[in-house]
Amino acid sequence: MKEIIPPAPPAITRNDSAAVRQLFKDNVVPSYGRFDLVLSHGLGGYVWDVAGKRYLDMGGGIAVCSLGHAHPAITDALVEQSRKLVHVSNLYYHEPQGRLAQALVRLIGPGKCFFSNSGAEANEGLYKVARKFGHEEGRFEILTAVNSFHGRTLAGIAATGQDKVKKGFEPLMPGFRHVPYNDLEAMRQAISPATAAILIEGVQGEGGVTPAQPEYLLGLRKLCDEKRLLLFMDGVQCGYFRTGRFQSFQRILENTPGGASFLPDGVSMAKSLGGGFPMGAFWVRQPYADLLGPGTHASTFGGTPLGCAVALKVLEVVTRERLADNAREQGEYLAAELRGLAREYPSVLRGVRGLGLMLGLELAPDIAAFKDASGSASLQFVHRLHAEGMLAIPAGTHVIRLLPPLNLSRLDAEEALRIIENVVSRLAT
Repeated sequence: MKEIIPPAPPAITRNDSAAVRQLFKDNVVPSYGRFDLVLSHGLGGYVWDVAGKRYLDMGGGIAVCSLGHAHPAITDALVEQSRKLVHVSNLYYHEPQGRLAQALVRLIGPGKCFFSNSGAEANEGLYKVARKFGHEEGRFEILTAVNSFHGRTLAGIAATGQDKVKKGFEPLMPGFRHVPYNDLEAMRQAISPATAAILIEGVQGEGGVTPAQPEYLLGLRKLCDEKRLLLFMDGVQCGYFRTGRFQSFQRILENTPGGASFLPDGVSMAKSLGGGFPMGAFWVRQPYADLLGPGTHASTFGGTPLGCAVALKVLEVVTRERLADNAREQGEYLAAELRGLAREYPSVLRGVRGLGLMLGLELAPDIAAFKDASGSASLQFVHRLHAEGMLAIPAGTHVIRLLPPLNLSRLDAEEALRIIENVVSRLAT
């Protein structure tokens, strides 16, 4: 894999940080808790702020920037396709959407795809598939997992198994109940006459980077077959080669007897699919792929020629450069080194979990340096990473997510480890 060497940032003539923040304060709905960073540009695995400080991006836009920043293949695809056809209504056919759907079907299994703009929209499509599936029998309920995350739409927050996202938006959309994750018997007991489907993440992301157990996935498939339920997988964050296979369930089950024949009934996708271009999709297997017939579901900007051309190019690069293997190799290296740090600094780090380049660094519960400061331990830790020149993503109060580009180099991985160790060693003293 060819190493991308970031150039020196351009000369700084003024600091625009305060001005940009004021623009947001005056004009942007304050629905995000933003870090006090104003970013200017990026290249490869790095971004720069408006003052010229460089950061190693180990958050990847929350698992979105699969090829890093300003990748020339994405730029070329955008320019080339924009000279032909940027958008047409889904009332017409165009080749890029058909080719992208074909590619995704080949990576998962026999079925069909629908294209949207985001993961939340992709999950909305799965909810509608479930309701269409169970409608004639009066079944509409979808069981999801405690600590899950499925988006910020009204249905998405109802599906999400975290109370914090629901507050202030009651009454919640009916039809969702939450069951402890990795607990097959609890799921069995939760099934009611109204249940139509089960929806889980292969690796819970927002919930703390917790992978599903192989026996749990196989048990859910058997349970759904027994009870005539649909089994859906939310692969928005844990999908797209992040774990070392296209979908996380493929990685989790690859060495498990019976795992090769496992197939869910639907999979939602987004984030890395477009490498930074807004792109979502869901796949539905046969014989349910035609449940949503003409007039039952739509998206104005779903599957545009421009978006699909970019997604096809991202997939081409991932395949050519064997980035699934790279995600596995660099992820295993990072995890092993981070476990070593946890053993060396148990007062700061409790451990690491996850698969491939979706890793969660769990902090110890009572870090002395955080005792009298405001904000969760994860936020305070991330602030210290920023000061050292690295971006990462909190998950809950005590987990730090590492979601770097799939083409993360060993040199960048080593730099990330040095920065993390610098922070941890200071907190341990």
